[in-house]
Amino acid sequence: MSALRHVVCALSGGVDSAVTALLLRRRGYQVTGVFMKNWDSLDEQGICAADKDCEDAYKVCQILDIPFHQVSYVKEYWNDVFSDFLNEYEKGRTPNPDISCNKHIKFSCFYHYAVDNLGADAVATGHYARTSLEDEEVFEQKHIKRPDGLFRNRFEVRNPVKLLQAADSFKDQTFFLSQVSQDALRRTIFPLGELTKDFVKKIAAENGLHHVLQKREPSPALCSLVCLLASAHIMLAFLSFQSMGICFIGKRNLEHFLLQYLQPQPGKFISIEDNTVLGTHKGWFLYTLGQRAKISGLREPWYVVEKDSTKGDVLVAPRVDHPALYRDLLRTNRVHWIAEEPPAALVRDKMMECHFRFRHQMALVPCVLTLNQDGTVWVTAVKAVRGLALGQFAVFYKGEECLGSGKILRLGPSAYTLQKGKNRTRVAPEVSSDSPGLQPTS
Repeated sequence: MSALRHVVCALSGGVDSAVTALLLRRRGYQVTGVFMKNWDSLDEQGICAADKDCEDAYKVCQILDIPFHQVSYVKEYWNDVFSDFLNEYEKGRTPNPDISCNKHIKFSCFYHYAVDNLGADAVATGHYARTSLEDEEVFEQKHIKRPDGLFRNRFEVRNPVKLLQAADSFKDQTFFLSQVSQDALRRTIFPLGELTKDFVKKIAAENGLHHVLQKREPSPALCSLVCLLASAHIMLAFLSFQSMGICFIGKRNLEHFLLQYLQPQPGKFISIEDNTVLGTHKGWFLYTLGQRAKISGLREPWYVVEKDSTKGDVLVAPRVDHPALYRDLLRTNRVHWIAEEPPAALVRDKMMECHFRFRHQMALVPCVLTLNQDGTVWVTAVKAVRGLALGQFAVFYKGEECLGSGKILRLGPSAYTLQKGKNRTRVAPEVSSDSPGLQPTS
């Protein structure tokens, strides 16, 4: 194996990326470590966790005797990830900055920096994922200019690279990589794809990387705020225990954080069953469907099932398994297909069976996709699922392959609405999820 193969490795200051760099060195590659700073702010103690992460990443490079670089994508992150994050909340949606960060920062800004500025033959990250290429096949890839049309010419890319789930299904992170471009994926190596987390920690311990083992574990990209909001109070406690390596949230109360950037929009909590006013809130955009709503003066739990953007009201239900929380139909925006755009079976039949998930680590849900002429898809779940929310990504799988993803822009009626005999064949407009909308058409 040639030692001249140059791989640029993204280092986060955590154990996964550290072991990734170590494994690349063992394979005989020329390795360069790069730390990305995406946020420029201090926590409540006046400390930026990114500075400590950068120090830890630099120490990894010292131990492994490889070059170290630091790059700042604060402006790019603000423009491409955080501004969209705020804009989505203002629309009442539930964004996922992890997926956007990988798309715009790691596999665009960092990827092009590694290839164009550092002369990388390939890039590597500490994600738990695999591709259909062996390492040597990655180095053989050539840059191919993609056409700008709605769908790529399926003869334009021969032997497209597939994104495959990791061997450790619990740690699999293909969900967060579901918007990565084919160009970047063709020249990316995931050394941890065949390993378990415990084995990765063992490698770190045996090779002097104790400083990354002792710290709280960072996320693959940024804090998954979509999961945080889905059960906000539980997840805030979780974040206090296990840091997600995100400087602008840290251990802060998410509601307080968002209200630093968005104007309060006071409204009422209203029972979906009898229209009783149960309390007030500071902004309907602070809540996502499925989240437990903390209502002052009430001990029993209530759960968000609907939001009225016109009145600013948040409709809630009294049970965690209330039928108003369950839906089996959604429509995405134009889907980003990773390997084949769109899959041949979907083009041929206009329908295709597969699986999907809309939260990391949730069980895969069997579904049927219906392709529309504009590249969007209807997703019909075989069984109604809990907590679908606008703005989340529906990520599609066929066997071990992650096919791609699309942002959820419309929802079908809830099981509760159907039980009441309302809107049986209708779906909602973009900012509401139980109001009258369009029927599924192509």
